[in-house]
Amino acid sequence: MTEQYEVIVVGGGTAGLSAGLVLGRARRRTLVVDAGEPRNAPAAHLHGYLSRDGMAPGEFLAVGREEIARYGVELVRDRAVDAERDGPGFAVTLAGGRTVRGRALVVATGLKDELPRVPGLAERFGRDVLHCPYCHGWEVRDQPFGVLATGPLGVHQALMVSQWSKDVVFFPHQVAEAEFTDVDLRRLAAAGIDVVPGEVAGLEVTDDRLTGLRLADGTVHERSVLFTAPRPVPRGELLAKLGAELRETPFGAYPVIDERGLTTVPGLWAVGNAGGFAEQLINAASRGYRAGAAINGELLFADIDAAAGV
Repeated sequence: MTEQYEVIVVGGGTAGLSAGLVLGRARRRTLVVDAGEPRNAPAAHLHGYLSRDGMAPGEFLAVGREEIARYGVELVRDRAVDAERDGPGFAVTLAGGRTVRGRALVVATGLKDELPRVPGLAERFGRDVLHCPYCHGWEVRDQPFGVLATGPLGVHQALMVSQWSKDVVFFPHQVAEAEFTDVDLRRLAAAGIDVVPGEVAGLEVTDDRLTGLRLADGTVHERSVLFTAPRPVPRGELLAKLGAELRETPFGAYPVIDERGLTTVPGLWAVGNAGGFAEQLINAASRGYRAGAAINGELLFADIDAAAGV
């Protein structure tokens, strides 16, 4: 059975719900497909979103789902496993067996984080193992920080977090010393950041709190917060399948989009972290809103022009 919608949104996170809200208020029959895998699920609270600072991510999404329902937007808990061109629109196959069609398709599948393979690290991610000082720096301010490098950009992260604590230790881990420039080392020294060479073998945890990092040689360095940069893996399978042009970045391959979120494929849109790496929560909501409004305008004038014969 194939069901017809005007717009299909794949991804029920902040960007997808925001697009769905705008489209619902524009009286567009819209379906949001939500696989239930928000990137910020490990975090206890979200921050930096005006009027929602400190809110639990799950609560934030629950409110968003309630809001789109007020305007007739349907939400289905399922996963989009395939998509193809279907005339001027798109046909999307769901894992549950449904096929849904839409005139426009919004991909809001975000990305997933691949963490460094250090024993115990993944279990503490979003608690005292963090990646974004703008998201969590205030809550852990003035504590002893460690920064675990996952590449040369680890120096940048160490310098950034020094705004929130003056007790920062940089652990190059498995990144070779040759990958850091002389300027990197001078900046670390100028910021008062100590560099501890050697591979990090694990975390020390006491009473369910991070207390230190243990090196391969057995030495332990006391730290109560660890920052590290996960490897972002875009969930762009549908975009690639539909032929959207991708651009390679240091953070993965993302679609080429215009300022509204439209890809190089007519009718195919990408919002939130599906469209780029650096979309914080509030930016993702903005991107979803902008795409939703643009899609409504395109559909409206396409219908008017068809009726007018222009």
